[in-house]
Amino acid sequence: MTRPDVTLVEYHTAYLPAEALTFAEGLALWRNFDQRGKRLHLSFPSPKTENQWAITPQGWVGHIPVAADMTLHIQPRLPLTNLFPLWAYAYNLPQEDLDDDLVGVQSLAAFYEQVVQRLLARVQRRQRQGLYRTYQAHTAVTPFVRGRMVAYPQPPQVELRCHYEEHTADIPENQLIAYTLQQVARSRHCSNGVQTAVRRTAHHLQANVTPRLFTPSEWAGWSYTRLNQDYRPMHALCRFLLEQSTPLVEAGPFAGPPFLLNMARLFELFVAAWLQAHLPAPWRLKVQEVVTVGQANDLRFDIDLVLYDGDGRVTAVLDTKYKTPAHTAMTDVNQVVTYAQAKGAPQAVLVYPVDLVRPLDVQLHHLHVRSLTFAITDDLEQAGQRFLSALFNRLPITDNRLPGDPP
Repeated sequence: MTRPDVTLVEYHTAYLPAEALTFAEGLALWRNFDQRGKRLHLSFPSPKTENQWAITPQGWVGHIPVAADMTLHIQPRLPLTNLFPLWAYAYNLPQEDLDDDLVGVQSLAAFYEQVVQRLLARVQRRQRQGLYRTYQAHTAVTPFVRGRMVAYPQPPQVELRCHYEEHTADIPENQLIAYTLQQVARSRHCSNGVQTAVRRTAHHLQANVTPRLFTPSEWAGWSYTRLNQDYRPMHALCRFLLEQSTPLVEAGPFAGPPFLLNMARLFELFVAAWLQAHLPAPWRLKVQEVVTVGQANDLRFDIDLVLYDGDGRVTAVLDTKYKTPAHTAMTDVNQVVTYAQAKGAPQAVLVYPVDLVRPLDVQLHHLHVRSLTFAITDDLEQAGQRFLSALFNRLPITDNRLPGDPP
Protein backbone atom coordinates (compact mmCIF):
# COMPACT_ATOMS: atom_id res chain seq x y z
CA MET A 1 0.00 0.00 0.00
CA THR A 2 1.44 3.37 -1.07
CA ARG A 3 1.67 5.95 1.67
CA PRO A 4 0.73 9.57 0.94
CA ASP A 5 3.48 12.17 0.79
CA VAL A 6 3.71 14.54 3.75
CA THR A 7 3.75 18.33 3.35
CA LEU A 8 5.46 20.37 6.09
CA VAL A 9 6.03 24.09 6.59
CA GLU A 10 9.29 25.43 7.98
CA TYR A 11 9.29 26.07 11.74
CA HIS A 12 5.79 24.55 12.06
CA THR A 13 5.48 21.28 13.96
CA ALA A 14 3.56 18.51 12.20
CA TYR A 15 2.35 15.35 13.94
CA LEU A 16 2.19 12.02 12.11
CA PRO A 17 0.62 8.78 13.36
CA ALA A 18 3.08 6.26 14.75
CA GLU A 19 2.46 3.94 11.77
CA ALA A 20 3.28 6.71 9.23
CA LEU A 21 7.00 5.90 9.52
CA THR A 22 8.84 2.73 10.37
CA PHE A 23 11.32 2.88 13.22
CA ALA A 24 14.20 2.48 10.74
CA GLU A 25 12.94 5.41 8.66
CA GLY A 26 12.53 7.60 11.73
CA LEU A 27 15.98 6.66 12.99
CA ALA A 28 17.55 7.51 9.61
CA LEU A 29 15.75 10.87 9.52
CA TRP A 30 16.88 11.66 13.06
CA ARG A 31 20.50 10.71 12.40
CA ASN A 32 20.87 12.52 9.08
CA PHE A 33 18.69 15.60 9.47
CA ASP A 34 18.39 16.22 13.21
CA GLN A 35 21.73 15.19 14.61
CA ARG A 36 23.66 16.18 11.47
CA GLY A 37 23.05 19.73 10.30
CA LYS A 38 19.90 20.41 12.35
CA ARG A 39 17.75 20.64 9.24
CA LEU A 40 14.71 19.44 11.15
CA HIS A 41 13.81 18.44 14.70
CA LEU A 42 12.33 14.96 15.08
CA SER A 43 10.67 13.50 18.17
CA PHE A 44 9.86 9.80 18.30
CA PRO A 45 6.39 8.58 19.33
CA SER A 46 6.09 8.78 23.11
CA PRO A 47 3.61 9.87 25.77
CA LYS A 48 5.03 13.39 25.36
CA THR A 49 3.91 13.48 21.70
CA GLU A 50 0.76 11.42 22.30
CA ASN A 51 2.38 8.47 20.54
CA GLN A 52 2.97 10.43 17.33
CA TRP A 53 5.98 11.50 15.28
CA ALA A 54 6.64 15.25 15.77
CA ILE A 55 8.59 16.90 12.93
CA THR A 56 9.63 20.57 12.88
CA PRO A 57 11.66 21.83 9.87
CA GLN A 58 14.40 24.21 10.98
CA GLY A 59 14.62 26.77 8.19
CA TRP A 60 15.30 24.30 5.37
CA VAL A 61 12.79 23.77 2.56
CA GLY A 62 12.68 21.22 -0.24
CA HIS A 63 12.01 17.50 -0.26
CA ILE A 64 13.39 14.38 1.40
CA PRO A 65 12.57 11.04 -0.29
CA VAL A 66 12.15 8.98 2.88
CA ALA A 67 11.33 5.79 0.96
CA ALA A 68 10.24 4.73 -2.52
CA ASP A 69 6.60 5.35 -1.61
CA MET A 70 6.93 8.44 0.61
CA THR A 71 8.49 11.90 0.41
CA LEU A 72 8.58 14.77 2.88
CA HIS A 73 7.84 18.09 1.13
CA ILE A 74 8.90 21.13 3.17
CA GLN A 75 7.35 24.43 2.07
CA PRO A 76 8.68 27.92 2.94
CA ARG A 77 6.68 30.33 5.06
CA LEU A 78 6.78 33.03 2.40
CA PRO A 79 4.67 32.70 -0.77
CA LEU A 80 6.34 30.76 -3.56
CA THR A 81 5.78 33.73 -5.86
CA ASN A 82 8.12 35.73 -3.57
CA LEU A 83 10.67 32.93 -3.35
CA PHE A 84 11.65 33.14 -7.02
CA PRO A 85 12.58 36.85 -7.29
CA LEU A 86 14.34 36.49 -3.93
CA TRP A 87 16.30 33.57 -5.40
CA ALA A 88 17.11 35.49 -8.60
CA TYR A 89 18.49 38.44 -6.60
CA ALA A 90 20.51 36.18 -4.32
CA TYR A 91 22.20 34.41 -7.25
CA ASN A 92 22.49 37.45 -9.53
CA LEU A 93 20.33 35.94 -12.26
CA PRO A 94 18.84 37.98 -15.12
CA GLN A 95 15.15 38.82 -15.04
CA GLU A 96 14.55 36.67 -18.14
CA ASP A 97 14.78 33.67 -15.82
CA LEU A 98 11.69 34.88 -13.94
CA ASP A 99 9.10 33.96 -16.55
CA ASP A 100 5.57 32.68 -15.96
CA ASP A 101 6.68 29.03 -15.99
CA LEU A 102 8.94 29.59 -12.99
CA VAL A 103 6.82 32.03 -11.01
CA GLY A 104 3.71 29.90 -11.51
CA VAL A 105 5.07 26.60 -10.16
CA GLN A 106 3.19 25.12 -7.23
CA SER A 107 5.97 23.23 -5.44
CA LEU A 108 9.70 23.31 -4.80
CA ALA A 109 10.09 20.06 -6.73
CA ALA A 110 8.68 21.79 -9.81
CA PHE A 111 10.89 24.80 -9.06
CA TYR A 112 13.99 22.57 -9.01
CA GLU A 113 13.08 21.08 -12.37
CA GLN A 114 12.52 24.53 -13.87
CA VAL A 115 15.98 25.62 -12.68
CA VAL A 116 17.53 22.51 -14.27
CA GLN A 117 15.72 23.19 -17.54
CA ARG A 118 17.07 26.75 -17.61
CA LEU A 119 20.61 25.48 -17.15
CA LEU A 120 20.07 22.83 -19.83
CA ALA A 121 18.78 25.38 -22.35
CA ARG A 122 21.80 27.62 -21.81
CA VAL A 123 24.31 24.75 -22.00
CA GLN A 124 22.73 23.28 -25.16
CA ARG A 125 22.71 26.69 -26.83
CA ARG A 126 26.39 27.12 -26.02
CA GLN A 127 27.17 23.63 -27.31
CA ARG A 128 25.57 24.53 -30.66
CA GLN A 129 27.65 27.70 -30.81
CA GLY A 130 30.79 25.93 -29.63
CA LEU A 131 32.15 25.63 -26.10
CA TYR A 132 34.40 28.35 -24.78
CA ARG A 133 38.04 27.36 -25.26
CA THR A 134 41.40 28.72 -24.14
CA TYR A 135 45.03 27.80 -24.63
CA GLN A 136 46.46 25.57 -21.90
CA ALA A 137 50.20 25.12 -21.43
CA HIS A 138 51.53 21.55 -21.29
CA THR A 139 54.92 19.96 -20.81
CA ALA A 140 55.13 16.34 -21.94
CA VAL A 141 57.28 13.71 -23.61
CA THR A 142 56.27 13.36 -27.27
CA PRO A 143 57.58 11.28 -30.20
CA PHE A 144 57.99 14.46 -32.28
CA VAL A 145 58.75 18.14 -31.74
CA ARG A 146 55.62 19.97 -30.58
CA GLY A 147 55.88 23.59 -29.59
CA ARG A 148 59.43 23.90 -28.32
CA MET A 149 61.81 21.36 -26.82
CA VAL A 150 62.61 21.86 -23.15
CA ALA A 151 66.10 20.37 -23.67
CA TYR A 152 67.79 18.39 -26.42
CA PRO A 153 68.15 14.77 -25.23
CA GLN A 154 71.64 13.45 -24.62
CA PRO A 155 72.27 11.01 -26.12
CA PRO A 156 69.67 11.54 -28.90
CA GLN A 157 66.39 9.70 -28.22
CA VAL A 158 63.21 9.08 -30.18
CA GLU A 159 60.99 10.73 -27.55
CA LEU A 160 61.40 14.42 -26.87
CA ARG A 161 60.36 16.57 -23.90
CA CYS A 162 58.40 19.53 -25.27
CA HIS A 163 56.52 22.53 -23.96
CA TYR A 164 53.42 23.42 -26.00
CA GLU A 165 49.98 25.03 -25.82
CA GLU A 166 46.71 23.31 -26.66
CA HIS A 167 43.43 24.99 -27.60
CA THR A 168 41.00 23.06 -25.43
CA ALA A 169 37.49 23.13 -23.95
CA ASP A 170 38.62 21.10 -20.92
CA ILE A 171 38.90 24.21 -18.75
CA PRO A 172 37.41 25.17 -15.36
CA GLU A 173 34.51 27.13 -16.88
CA ASN A 174 33.23 23.98 -18.62
CA GLN A 175 34.37 21.50 -15.95
CA LEU A 176 32.06 23.08 -13.36
CA ILE A 177 29.06 22.77 -15.70
CA ALA A 178 29.91 19.15 -16.51
CA TYR A 179 30.15 18.31 -12.81
CA THR A 180 26.82 20.00 -12.03
CA LEU A 181 24.97 18.10 -14.77
CA GLN A 182 26.58 14.87 -13.56
CA GLN A 183 25.25 15.48 -10.04
CA VAL A 184 21.79 16.44 -11.29
CA ALA A 185 21.64 13.25 -13.36
CA ARG A 186 22.46 11.21 -10.26
CA SER A 187 19.92 12.99 -8.07
CA ARG A 188 16.80 11.75 -9.91
CA HIS A 189 14.82 14.80 -8.74
CA CYS A 190 13.47 15.60 -12.21
CA SER A 191 10.83 13.94 -14.35
CA ASN A 192 11.89 11.20 -16.77
CA GLY A 193 12.02 13.48 -19.80
CA VAL A 194 14.20 16.08 -18.11
CA GLN A 195 16.44 13.40 -16.55
CA THR A 196 17.00 11.91 -20.02
CA ALA A 197 17.91 15.33 -21.43
CA VAL A 198 20.31 15.96 -18.54
CA ARG A 199 22.08 12.62 -19.05
CA ARG A 200 22.32 13.17 -22.81
CA THR A 201 23.74 16.67 -22.42
CA ALA A 202 26.16 15.58 -19.69
CA HIS A 203 27.38 12.67 -21.82
CA HIS A 204 27.94 14.94 -24.83
CA LEU A 205 29.79 17.47 -22.67
CA GLN A 206 32.03 14.86 -21.04
CA ALA A 207 33.37 13.82 -24.45
CA ASN A 208 35.58 16.94 -24.30
CA VAL A 209 35.36 18.07 -20.66
CA THR A 210 36.39 16.42 -17.38
CA PRO A 211 33.77 16.96 -14.61
CA ARG A 212 35.32 18.64 -11.60
CA LEU A 213 33.99 20.26 -8.45
CA PHE A 214 35.30 23.71 -7.55
CA THR A 215 34.96 25.40 -4.19
CA PRO A 216 32.99 28.69 -4.16
CA SER A 217 36.22 30.58 -3.42
CA GLU A 218 37.82 29.10 -6.55
CA TRP A 219 35.16 30.26 -9.00
CA ALA A 220 34.33 33.52 -7.19
CA GLY A 221 37.28 35.20 -8.90
CA TRP A 222 36.52 34.08 -12.44
CA SER A 223 36.39 36.92 -14.94
CA TYR A 224 34.08 37.08 -17.94
CA THR A 225 34.70 38.71 -21.30
CA ARG A 226 32.62 39.17 -24.44
CA LEU A 227 33.69 35.65 -25.44
CA ASN A 228 32.25 33.92 -22.37
CA GLN A 229 29.80 36.44 -20.87
CA ASP A 230 26.96 33.90 -21.25
CA TYR A 231 28.78 31.61 -18.80
CA ARG A 232 28.05 33.95 -15.87
CA PRO A 233 24.34 32.97 -15.49
CA MET A 234 25.20 29.32 -16.20
CA HIS A 235 27.68 29.33 -13.34
CA ALA A 236 25.13 31.05 -11.08
CA LEU A 237 22.65 28.26 -11.79
CA CYS A 238 25.37 25.66 -11.16
CA ARG A 239 26.20 27.31 -7.86
CA PHE A 240 22.58 27.18 -6.76
CA LEU A 241 22.07 23.53 -7.71
CA LEU A 242 25.29 22.42 -6.03
CA GLU A 243 24.82 24.45 -2.84
CA GLN A 244 21.32 23.13 -2.21
CA SER A 245 22.05 19.46 -2.94
CA THR A 246 22.64 17.81 0.40
CA PRO A 247 25.68 15.49 0.54
CA LEU A 248 24.87 11.80 0.46
CA VAL A 249 23.26 10.72 3.69
CA GLU A 250 24.34 7.78 5.75
CA ALA A 251 22.93 4.31 5.14
CA GLY A 252 19.16 4.23 5.45
CA PRO A 253 15.94 3.60 3.55
CA PHE A 254 16.13 6.83 1.52
CA ALA A 255 14.97 6.47 -2.09
CA GLY A 256 17.40 9.14 -3.30
CA PRO A 257 19.40 12.18 -2.19
CA PRO A 258 17.35 15.04 -0.72
CA PHE A 259 17.15 18.56 -2.12
CA LEU A 260 17.09 21.14 0.66
CA LEU A 261 17.32 24.91 0.40
CA ASN A 262 18.80 26.81 3.34
CA MET A 263 16.41 29.74 3.76
CA ALA A 264 18.68 31.55 6.24
CA ARG A 265 21.50 31.51 3.71
CA LEU A 266 19.14 32.58 0.91
CA PHE A 267 17.85 35.49 3.01
CA GLU A 268 21.42 36.58 3.76
CA LEU A 269 22.40 36.46 0.08
CA PHE A 270 19.23 38.28 -0.96
CA VAL A 271 19.64 41.18 1.48
CA ALA A 272 23.26 41.62 0.40
CA ALA A 273 22.41 41.51 -3.32
CA TRP A 274 19.43 43.86 -2.97
CA LEU A 275 21.47 46.43 -1.04
CA GLN A 276 24.34 46.28 -3.51
CA ALA A 277 21.87 46.93 -6.34
CA HIS A 278 20.09 49.82 -4.61
CA LEU A 279 22.65 51.61 -2.42
CA PRO A 280 23.10 55.18 -3.66
CA ALA A 281 26.58 56.48 -4.43
CA PRO A 282 28.97 56.90 -2.75
CA TRP A 283 27.90 54.37 -0.11
CA ARG A 284 29.61 50.97 -0.37
CA LEU A 285 28.77 47.55 1.04
CA LYS A 286 31.25 44.79 1.83
CA VAL A 287 29.81 41.27 2.10
CA GLN A 288 31.19 38.59 4.42
CA GLU A 289 34.07 40.72 5.62
CA VAL A 290 36.61 38.79 7.69
CA VAL A 291 37.98 40.51 10.80
CA THR A 292 40.67 39.02 13.02
CA VAL A 293 41.55 40.16 16.53
CA GLY A 294 44.71 39.51 18.56
CA GLN A 295 48.41 39.43 17.79
CA ALA A 296 48.13 35.84 16.56
CA ASN A 297 44.69 36.38 15.02
CA ASP A 298 43.19 34.50 17.96
CA LEU A 299 39.63 35.53 17.09
CA ARG A 300 38.08 35.54 13.61
CA PHE A 301 34.72 37.09 12.73
CA ASP A 302 32.84 36.68 9.44
CA ILE A 303 30.53 39.70 9.32
CA ASP A 304 27.50 39.45 7.03
CA LEU A 305 27.47 43.08 5.87
CA VAL A 306 29.61 46.15 6.56
CA LEU A 307 28.43 49.56 5.31
CA TYR A 308 31.04 52.21 4.41
CA ASP A 309 30.51 55.87 3.58
CA GLY A 310 32.11 57.71 0.67
CA ASP A 311 35.26 58.42 2.69
CA GLY A 312 35.79 54.75 3.48
CA ARG A 313 34.64 55.04 7.10
CA VAL A 314 32.74 52.17 8.69
CA THR A 315 29.18 53.34 9.26
CA ALA A 316 27.33 50.19 10.33
CA VAL A 317 27.56 46.43 10.58
CA LEU A 318 24.48 44.38 9.68
CA ASP A 319 23.71 40.80 10.62
CA THR A 320 20.81 38.96 8.97
CA LYS A 321 18.66 36.68 11.15
CA TYR A 322 16.15 34.43 9.43
CA LYS A 323 13.92 34.14 12.49
CA THR A 324 10.43 35.18 13.56
CA PRO A 325 10.83 35.92 17.27
CA ALA A 326 8.77 38.34 19.33
CA HIS A 327 11.97 40.12 20.35
CA THR A 328 15.70 39.91 19.74
CA ALA A 329 17.63 37.17 21.52
CA MET A 330 20.54 38.21 23.71
CA THR A 331 22.84 35.88 21.79
CA ASP A 332 22.04 37.79 18.58
CA VAL A 333 22.61 41.13 20.32
CA ASN A 334 25.92 39.98 21.78
CA GLN A 335 27.04 38.78 18.35
CA VAL A 336 26.29 41.98 16.43
CA VAL A 337 27.70 44.17 19.23
CA THR A 338 30.94 42.19 19.10
CA TYR A 339 31.07 42.66 15.32
CA ALA A 340 30.54 46.42 15.69
CA GLN A 341 33.27 46.70 18.32
CA ALA A 342 35.68 44.69 16.18
CA LYS A 343 35.09 47.09 13.24
CA GLY A 344 34.75 50.27 15.33
CA ALA A 345 31.29 50.88 13.86
CA PRO A 346 28.86 53.36 15.48
CA GLN A 347 25.81 51.31 14.37
CA ALA A 348 24.92 47.63 14.83
CA VAL A 349 21.82 46.39 13.00
CA LEU A 350 19.99 43.06 13.20
CA VAL A 351 17.91 42.39 10.08
CA TYR A 352 14.82 40.17 10.37
CA PRO A 353 12.34 38.97 7.71
CA VAL A 354 9.29 40.00 9.79
CA ASP A 355 8.36 42.80 12.16
CA LEU A 356 9.19 42.06 15.79
CA VAL A 357 6.56 42.54 18.48
CA ARG A 358 9.24 44.31 20.52
CA PRO A 359 11.77 45.94 18.15
CA LEU A 360 15.21 46.75 19.52
CA ASP A 361 16.50 50.34 19.59
CA VAL A 362 19.04 51.11 22.32
CA GLN A 363 22.16 53.21 22.79
CA LEU A 364 25.19 51.53 24.38
CA HIS A 365 27.63 54.37 25.07
CA HIS A 366 28.79 55.28 21.52
CA LEU A 367 27.12 52.30 19.85
CA HIS A 368 23.56 52.38 18.54
CA VAL A 369 22.00 48.88 18.41
CA ARG A 370 18.68 48.29 16.67
CA SER A 371 16.59 45.80 14.72
CA LEU A 372 15.15 46.40 11.25
CA THR A 373 12.81 44.45 9.00
CA PHE A 374 13.19 43.39 5.38
CA ALA A 375 9.70 41.94 4.91
CA ILE A 376 10.18 39.19 2.33
CA THR A 377 6.50 38.21 2.52
CA ASP A 378 5.54 41.61 1.02
CA ASP A 379 6.33 43.09 -2.36
CA LEU A 380 10.12 42.83 -2.33
CA GLU A 381 10.89 46.16 -3.98
CA GLN A 382 8.55 48.10 -1.69
CA ALA A 383 9.84 46.22 1.36
CA GLY A 384 13.40 46.97 0.29
CA GLN A 385 12.75 50.69 -0.03
CA ARG A 386 11.16 50.74 3.46
CA PHE A 387 14.18 48.89 4.83
CA LEU A 388 16.65 51.25 3.12
CA SER A 389 14.79 54.31 4.38
CA ALA A 390 14.77 52.98 7.95
CA LEU A 391 18.46 52.09 7.73
CA PHE A 392 19.56 55.57 6.63
CA ASN A 393 17.10 57.34 8.92
CA ARG A 394 19.32 56.91 11.98
CA LEU A 395 22.81 56.69 10.48
CA PRO A 396 25.45 59.16 11.71
CA ILE A 397 25.46 62.46 9.83
CA THR A 398 28.12 62.60 7.08
CA ASP A 399 28.72 64.58 3.94
CA ASN A 400 27.29 61.76 1.86
CA ARG A 401 23.94 62.03 0.16
CA LEU A 402 21.13 59.92 1.54
CA PRO A 403 18.43 58.23 -0.54
CA GLY A 404 16.03 60.89 -1.78
CA ASP A 405 18.48 63.78 -1.35
CA PRO A 406 19.06 66.05 -4.39
CA PRO A 407 22.34 65.49 -6.22
